Amino acid sequence: QVQLVESGGGLVQAGGSLRLSCAASGRTFSSTGMAWFRQAPGKEREFVAAITYGGTNTHYADSVKGRFTISRDNAKNTVYLQMNSLKPEDTAVYYCAAAKRPWIATMGTDFESWGQGTQVRVSS
Repeated sequence: QVQLVESGGGLVQAGGSLRLSCAASGRTFSSTGMAWFRQAPGKEREFVAAITYGGTNTHYADSVKGRFTISRDNAKNTVYLQMNSLKPEDTAVYYCAAAKRPWIATMGTDFESWGQGTQVRVSS
């Protein structure tokens, strides 16, 4: 299994940017699809973005399309989430997740490892 540690969260004003990082340990990272999810207070966890094992293909939730970019560096065992034009409704704990397969996955049950989460707060 892959172990995951997120970083990069914080407080930012609406319209600002943040970049989240997820450092992975384990031999299988480069053959594992990865994704970001988020959970706002009082709401269920929701899918944000996913990327295939090689980084060739990505997929985004409609709510973040055009504003967020997922990427990965397999040499550094790290996946990133660049978040631009942030809105107050983006406020949530963001989680990195490692999929059971190398491909795009969007359902929580498709993932076998989760990070501890990093808090993102966007002020209006």
